[in-house]
Amino acid sequence: MGSTITEKIFARVAGRDSVRAGDEVLAKPDFVIAYDFPGYTDVIFKQMRDDFGIAKVNDPKRFALFIDHMVPTATPKEEELHIQTRNWGAEQGVPVYERKGIGHQVSAELGYATPGAFAVHFDGHISQLGALGTLAIGLRRNLLEAFVNDTVSIRVPATVRVNLSGALQPGVMARDVFHHIVRVMGPASCAFKVLELGGPVIEAMSIEGRQTLCGQAMFVGATTAIVNPDAKAIDYARGRARIALDPVCSDPDARYDRVVDIDISALEPIVVIPPSPARTRDLKDYLGLPIQSGYLGSCASGRMEDLRAAAQVLRGRQVAPGVSLHIVPTSQALMSQAAAEGLIQIFSDAGAFVSSPSCDYCFGRIATMSSGQRAVSTGTLNVPGRMGSPDSEIYLCNAAVVAASAVAGSIADPRPYLAGHSV
Repeated sequence: MGSTITEKIFARVAGRDSVRAGDEVLAKPDFVIAYDFPGYTDVIFKQMRDDFGIAKVNDPKRFALFIDHMVPTATPKEEELHIQTRNWGAEQGVPVYERKGIGHQVSAELGYATPGAFAVHFDGHISQLGALGTLAIGLRRNLLEAFVNDTVSIRVPATVRVNLSGALQPGVMARDVFHHIVRVMGPASCAFKVLELGGPVIEAMSIEGRQTLCGQAMFVGATTAIVNPDAKAIDYARGRARIALDPVCSDPDARYDRVVDIDISALEPIVVIPPSPARTRDLKDYLGLPIQSGYLGSCASGRMEDLRAAAQVLRGRQVAPGVSLHIVPTSQALMSQAAAEGLIQIFSDAGAFVSSPSCDYCFGRIATMSSGQRAVSTGTLNVPGRMGSPDSEIYLCNAAVVAASAVAGSIADPRPYLAGHSV
């Protein structure tokens, strides 16, 4: 019986010839990643010193810190947290990346997403590194173990394999594919398991699209998601990878918890209605619902495919009166590319507000909504209060839908706005 890519990666980092789902192992992460946030990194730094008496982490090059929340700062207390992070990084010899964008995206750009690597974070959206064949897991508060030990204790998760067949129709994006997976399989269908994605749709999909799928793995209950690295992933990693590893893939006879086949040939644009990311619906059933806010960004979206799709909709058009459209590229590199392609001017001319990369729009620190307002969003969550008042509403959708809805002033199908264009 063969092994899954997850089992192969865990075997390597546990120093074993092989492992199976359910085995308890001590695994050494290739990379330990975090962003500074109150109650997380500041507590970890203190516990290292006060509870464990540890002055220095082992092998600082394995660690990476990102300042991507509360950027720019609005209070002295926020700046104090950033200062603490900068100082800790300098003392430890650990790199601190600031104002480069959302860390989950930037970590891929900087080579922490190495095919075959094992990475940990406290935030589960690090799973998007799985698009490049990296096993990236959010350990939540257990990340402390990775700071004070070389290894983390973990049970090897079983894997659910999802094969996606068909082809994306115009106006349908990777975002819709993921929400369709949730609709077909259920929000707890992969609980404590790895979601392994494959099939013709994945083979044809860009790295960006795969990042969108993998980055939302938690919404099917998965520990993480991963794609077997192909030429696209290896080409992306070439020249970026921080460690030299031989990429690994699941064996043809690998043992899965189950295998699910999903055909997306007939898939149309989707909307996820409040108050839960599990409430997937057909967009056509919500057309015309008035909105006051649109947000295009987050670690789940905001990459070039998303920005280009929005630009196709917005070119030569105006955001509707009374609607605020916020467009936030996921990283500085992507923002520079969007500027070079003329997309930023299209957004500005249409009346959108374009901001430097930050997580702050996604978790409601900036551009918050008041009671009774409604947003279309490519953010990660639509739970009450995520973008302001708990009495506001968030409808999750793809980037083209956000742009079309901002022009219409109500939830809109982007396809009429994309005449002759493929999203």
